[in-house]
Amino acid sequence: MAMPALESDRLGAYGLRLRGVDEARPLLVPAGADWPSLELVARVGPSSDSPEHVSAERAELTTRTGARIVIERRRGRAVFTLPEPASAAALVHPYLAPAAAVVSRWLGRESFHAGAFGVDGAAWALLGERESGKSSTLAALALRGHEIVCDDMLVLDGTEALAGPRSVDLRPETARALGAGDPLGIVGARERWRLPLPLPESQRKLRGLVFLDWGERLEAVPLAASRCLAGLLHYRGVRLSSPNPPLLLELASLPAWELRRPRGWDSLDPSLELLLGLLPA
Repeated sequence: MAMPALESDRLGAYGLRLRGVDEARPLLVPAGADWPSLELVARVGPSSDSPEHVSAERAELTTRTGARIVIERRRGRAVFTLPEPASAAALVHPYLAPAAAVVSRWLGRESFHAGAFGVDGAAWALLGERESGKSSTLAALALRGHEIVCDDMLVLDGTEALAGPRSVDLRPETARALGAGDPLGIVGARERWRLPLPLPESQRKLRGLVFLDWGERLEAVPLAASRCLAGLLHYRGVRLSSPNPPLLLELASLPAWELRRPRGWDSLDPSLELLLGLLPA
């Protein structure tokens, strides 16, 4: 689906109207009228060893790759200091995700290190550790024609899942196995292949949760609310007190499973069939 001819200030991701990234338009979605604005600014400079902090008006973060992010609430601006120049597309994905999580907390929204996909008008979250198969599962779902809500950060406005940037970023071995994606080179300290995504709905109601893990056999284990809540707390995008504790309890009461599969590409397609078979009609 082609990107509609919208003015740049009417585009965004994660429930934010984004400024300063016009060249990344193919990664953005139509912004809601009530989405707040955030300007993204890239600078080149050394990494900082100053401690991270988040207050009610300002945040300073350091990514795993050494990038420094300063977010100013009143100015609606996030400044990314990186060791080398970054494109607008790189700012939107992958660098935006932690900044979006902080801004979301200021707005009373929850966020999780997770992806999500759409089925029958609803969203389903995929949560798991790094290299647990989230992006490969999302890419395989996309190649089957399923809508992908987000890749690496799930932002919720209440129980509404807000669309992330329009790509799934893959490791080279995953791209080769799926026969999909375009090479980007090194972005965010690792080699990436990018699978472009069509436009989704800007938001979909979250209906359930699937936690991914590796196991000796393919199986799906229903999760009690207590285990689901523990998983949600573990994968929260910002490790500070929740802006909406009742929402976490509501999310923990949604249908949830732990989906385990053996390592190896032979188990991917069967795991998709099992996953899709879990979802209520």
